[in-house]
Amino acid sequence: MQAKSASQSPLQGAVNFVRRNGNGFLVSVVVAVAAQFLSEHYGAPAMLMALLLGIAFHFLAEDDAGNCKAGIDFTARTVLRFGVALLGARISLELMMNLGPQLIAVVVAGVFLTILFGLLGARLLGRGWRFGVLTGGSVAICGASAAMAISAILPKNEHSERNLIFTVLSVTVLSTIAMIAYPILTEAFDFDAEVSGVFLGGTIHDVAQVVGAGFSVSDEAGEVATLVKLIRVAMLAPVVLVISALVRRHADFADESGKRPPLLPMFVVGFLIFATLNSLGFIPAAIADAMASLSRWALLVSIAAVGMKTSLKRILDVGGQAIALIVAETIFIALFVLIGVYVVHM
Repeated sequence: MQAKSASQSPLQGAVNFVRRNGNGFLVSVVVAVAAQFLSEHYGAPAMLMALLLGIAFHFLAEDDAGNCKAGIDFTARTVLRFGVALLGARISLELMMNLGPQLIAVVVAGVFLTILFGLLGARLLGRGWRFGVLTGGSVAICGASAAMAISAILPKNEHSERNLIFTVLSVTVLSTIAMIAYPILTEAFDFDAEVSGVFLGGTIHDVAQVVGAGFSVSDEAGEVATLVKLIRVAMLAPVVLVISALVRRHADFADESGKRPPLLPMFVVGFLIFATLNSLGFIPAAIADAMASLSRWALLVSIAAVGMKTSLKRILDVGGQAIALIVAETIFIALFVLIGVYVVHM
């Protein structure tokens, strides 16, 4: 009887896990599917729709009686990290090297300088360093995905969830504006397809908007823009590693019972493993595409959960200085990449 009981314990643990987290996870999935439907039929960004719909269901994250709170917390944390790890399957060193070292240097420098600009801007505006890193990193790398990954390694305070929601909302809106405005700029400056692709891929925040903007110019510009964007996505792992190391060394963890996060979070390890396997050709194209799709859905579901965890009132409390900072970061990276591309092609 004891052996039988022991053999059943893992199954019972799984059942308890599903009971505890199932409702919140399923609600997040339903919101994500609704957001995807709105995106496909009305052209609205799926991430933005998931965020706004999630905010509308904020009451579920506050009501323990509905058995959704634990599952929403699990989805916003664990499913998010799973989605970020799978992003690595989209990275290939061979594709990135086709761009050339000079343009790669412009893109990489733009990432780090934008984060530094965010830190400096946050300090000048009287915002915390966490906010500067979060907004700067999201603008510099890959929008909402980067915001969620960076937020996962920052020490938490009472403003953490509010700042994450604000950042995701802002970069999604700014990406949508850039998707419309930046192709017009490439036409006004009479850029060729390669320069247009580098500019669009090096400045627009979210991958979907980069693809939309690039292919609206031409097929060649769309391919270059997507490639440049993947270089920025590839910067996610080293940036998170650097931030994690600095946070462990300098940040105050009194609000987390003195517990420090690992130097290299497991989701970053997963990202690096998948990126390495894909670069070595060990992941077939069909499987890499499936992993990219699963990653996108995981991030969409998790951002719906993050939306449910934050009230609209708290987002509005963030203030005009925060809006000014993230707009300034967006303008900074656009000007830097524009000047860098111009210098390279002189």
